[in-house]
Amino acid sequence: MTMPSRLPEPHGQGGGTNLADVLERVLDKGVVIAGDIRINLLDIELLTIKLRLVVASVDKAKEMGIDWWEDDPALSSRARRNELAKENAELRERLTHLEELGTGRAQETADRPRKKAERSREPR
Repeated sequence: MTMPSRLPEPHGQGGGTNLADVLERVLDKGVVIAGDIRINLLDIELLTIKLRLVVASVDKAKEMGIDWWEDDPALSSRARRNELAKENAELRERLTHLEELGTGRAQETADRPRKKAERSREPR
């Protein structure tokens, strides 16, 4: 009994590779494209651009140790939640600290800018 292949056979007489095969191989193995662009004027380097491009599947990228998207709040809801939880913890800590100072000292600290402004308006 023969099992059908995952991808359809390539078309044509030459037995070439179709786009799906190429894409599967690229994502499975990964491809690195690197290049530098330098702009010089009279042997003076004006601009250097270093280009590095990695094309791979997510699994292959993680295998290579590339997982920056997991910690970026713009790309990961988990990272966004972690960032919000950290900010929330910091705010709670600050609030607890202010409450420990006591309402008298906290109020005195809050009144300082107002008292300073009142003193600056007094005639000399």
